[in-house]
Amino acid sequence: MITIDGSYGEGGGQILRTAVALSAITKEPVRIINIRANRPNPGLRPQHLNGILALKELANADVRGAHVGSKELIFIPREIEAKKIIVNIGTAGSITLVLQALLPAMVFANGRVDFKITGGTDVSWSPPVDYLANVTLFALRKIGIRAEIVLKRRGHYPKGGGLVEGYTEPWREKNSLIANEYSKVLKIGGISHATNLPAHVAERQARAAREELQHLNVPIEIKTEVSKSIGPGSGIVVWAETDCLRIGGDALGKKGKPAEIVGKEAAQELLEQLKTRACVDKFLGDQLIPFLAFSGGEFKVAEITNHLITNVWVVENFLGKIFDVDGEVGKPGKVKVVKRW
Repeated sequence: MITIDGSYGEGGGQILRTAVALSAITKEPVRIINIRANRPNPGLRPQHLNGILALKELANADVRGAHVGSKELIFIPREIEAKKIIVNIGTAGSITLVLQALLPAMVFANGRVDFKITGGTDVSWSPPVDYLANVTLFALRKIGIRAEIVLKRRGHYPKGGGLVEGYTEPWREKNSLIANEYSKVLKIGGISHATNLPAHVAERQARAAREELQHLNVPIEIKTEVSKSIGPGSGIVVWAETDCLRIGGDALGKKGKPAEIVGKEAAQELLEQLKTRACVDKFLGDQLIPFLAFSGGEFKVAEITNHLITNVWVVENFLGKIFDVDGEVGKPGKVKVVKRW
């Protein structure tokens, strides 16, 4: 049994998500100690617990210590099977963080896996669902992964109530990813949304983002979406489609924050990352790590984050030396698979 210290590095929930996913994939039992030890409210939170319980069902695993607040978990997997996974986080806990745990394992099932997850779709400290659907999946398709994420209903903090459905197919053909520097931006896409708020909120966010990005002199299509859910909220995700991958930026609205500021923030985040010429943005970098361990490849990332370094450490605890990371945290760098598993 592999033991993973959850206080390593940034000591957050990502250690848990990646460790349990890799346990399911490799069928190697894992014990995780000091779970989220470096966080103000350490131990398992509802979205972490729901991700683990979903992986338990997917991998027919035995699990000990699976309760809110738990600081130690044992996960003993069996076979990953094709089935339908239903997760109700019960709060505005992040749906996309649950999917970060599930996606690497689901593509190793023996057939199609369908999923339905209720919780927060656009919440702080996690990727918005539009980012996962339009940036992350775009990259994963390049390495042979077939998956869909469909937004059915938005869910914002504090009430949640968002709904996401989708599926993954078995990962048959593992294509290496070579994504270093882009040479041109082809177009800009995006989604600006307002839930239980006037339509002009989404329109003003989109307009502000468009004004920031128009000097790139490429086609810009930022869609606006106005919807109803159990609580108000707004946000925007924009992405630049380059000749290698998509690079993203996002921002969330909040009470008292002008819609123009929200749109401008997302666009400026995107522009900052484009300056580095890297094919991979700072959010996608760590998300790719568990997949590239199996597909191989190399990429330049706009910023090496602690999340990326931590994910490499967790993967290599299971699989041995896989990656070379060239660069410093907080700066652009390169990641190369030296030996895929």
